Amino acid sequence: MTLKSEIPHTTSQLTPQIQRTPERRSSPAPEDGPAKATTCNLCGLTFTNLQEQRQHVKSDLHNYNLKQKMRGVDPVNEADFERLIGELDESISGSESSGSENEDESDGLGRTAKEDTLNTLLRKQARISDQGLENDPTLNPKKGGSGKSPFLWFSSSALPANTSLGFYRAIFSKDEQDEVSHIVDTIQRKQLSPTPAKPPSGQNQKNDINMTMKSPHYFLCMIGGGHFAGMIVSLIPKISKRYGVVERQATVIAHKTFHRYTTRRKQGGSQSANDSATGNAHSAGANLRRYNEAALAAEVRTLLSEWKSMIDSSELLFIRATGNTNRQTIFGPYDNQVLRQKDPRVRGFPFNTRRATQSELMRSFVELTRVKVSQIDEATLAAAAAKEEESAEKVRTPTVKPDKPAKPSAEEETALLHTGQLQSLIRRSKAPALLSYILSNSISPDFRYFPESAYHHAPTPLHQAASSSSPALVTSLLLKAKANPTIRSSEGKTAYDLAGDRATRDAFRLARHQLGESAWQWAQTGVPPALSPVEAEARERQEKQDKAAEDAKEAERRKQATERLRKEDQEKADERTEKKHGPGKTLSVLEKTGAEKREEEARGMTPEMRARLERERRARAAEERIRRMQQGN
Repeated sequence: MTLKSEIPHTTSQLTPQIQRTPERRSSPAPEDGPAKATTCNLCGLTFTNLQEQRQHVKSDLHNYNLKQKMRGVDPVNEADFERLIGELDESISGSESSGSENEDESDGLGRTAKEDTLNTLLRKQARISDQGLENDPTLNPKKGGSGKSPFLWFSSSALPANTSLGFYRAIFSKDEQDEVSHIVDTIQRKQLSPTPAKPPSGQNQKNDINMTMKSPHYFLCMIGGGHFAGMIVSLIPKISKRYGVVERQATVIAHKTFHRYTTRRKQGGSQSANDSATGNAHSAGANLRRYNEAALAAEVRTLLSEWKSMIDSSELLFIRATGNTNRQTIFGPYDNQVLRQKDPRVRGFPFNTRRATQSELMRSFVELTRVKVSQIDEATLAAAAAKEEESAEKVRTPTVKPDKPAKPSAEEETALLHTGQLQSLIRRSKAPALLSYILSNSISPDFRYFPESAYHHAPTPLHQAASSSSPALVTSLLLKAKANPTIRSSEGKTAYDLAGDRATRDAFRLARHQLGESAWQWAQTGVPPALSPVEAEARERQEKQDKAAEDAKEAERRKQATERLRKEDQEKADERTEKKHGPGKTLSVLEKTGAEKREEEARGMTPEMRARLERERRARAAEERIRRMQQGN
């Protein structure tokens, strides 16, 4: 394994950390009522003032209980803590020769007496726990729950207090995991010395391969989605020098990859899974996928048979096979099967993996055999635990329901009613009904919709009428209801600015002519100069004349183009006749072929008209054939 230079070599320097499942426990509270500001819920103590509480937070007892809580262990009271401190072999200050009365005095190594006391106590408890780890059910794989961590974490005196080393549980056998007290020795045994890489040369290469096969090795394979990758890797790394840099590399004894088209594209799932769910499909693709599934299973089983001796001598078997079909391919049952699901060496990959390739297998092997370094800050954990406790407390505290919205007043209800009625009439372009509603309800023509925040674009009936491009409504509101065209919306736009077509804009100009320049300050409305009805009619008449002239020009152009095409067709027909009958021979009447007649009839027609004409022609031909058949009978 590639761990030799990454962890200490002395067994006493690594201390296993007991991993217990945290238990939710309510903090003790005083019996006389809820917790106050001068109460420590963690230690169950009450103080007379805030200064005493601050001193307590800095004490050994409080910090010890914080660490106990993070480990999921119940806190202790003052008497129990004094008893634990009294049992220590070292002095409370961390130095037997020091008689300083200052708790926070440094010991010369950057540590205070308080921190040294806690570290001494925790190290002693860790040693006691180390002696009884064999009976600890939390590290016993046979009793561990489904939430067990995939790592085994260790601390070391040669590393900082917040640094831990982790190893995957999967690389240890069940017996090795049961003997937790000797797990450090097991790790050291697994650290094998690397061998120098040698260039391949004849007989020496064969001897090296044989020696590598006899060394401890793992078997790894992945299968899924028509991809298979298998590899046998030696646990003895090799050292090679590349570009002047010494590298430690894994020694691959054997490897093989297969790929077959077995997955239904753009639909997901294998063909066998689809057959099991919906029945056998009979398409060419389905048959090809079924054949490839059988071929892939045969290739994989043949490879496993060839590697049987190396697989049988492997220390562990790491296998990823998703789906029933893939698991049956690997574990059978079939004749002379190599791998069995109940083999105690079989492991899954304790992390996410990607497509089955050789590079992915190598990445997984490196991930499994490389030590993990975790740096955890105790203060950060304590802050996170305190924050979690505050969140839980907020959940337990009943929340005050927000006040119900105030009931609208009578004026607001009336404004809402008028807003709905006016908008409905304008959307339906009911000009007479709109004027009648305004007069009968004594509503201002400049009524602002309620609530105003919801109608910032068109706040008045005139704005809405212009925005909906309704000239009749605009004329009625300006001339009969006397609506104010200078009112601007919250966006700073007048009703004329919202007009969507020329007819609506002309309605504003006609109203300006009829109302006169003195009716409103038209310069503030954005309405162009006034337009009289006579000018509007003259403009409309002129536009019609211009359009008629343009239509006449277009008709003449089409007539000339048709005549030109007719002449070109006539010339082509004459040329065909001359070629057919020779020079000097002319026909008095040139008869057109049936295709030419049909083409001439369909010239100028739309595709729909041509299709209809073709259907009619075929129907007449069918009727003629039926009539002749009846006459023949």
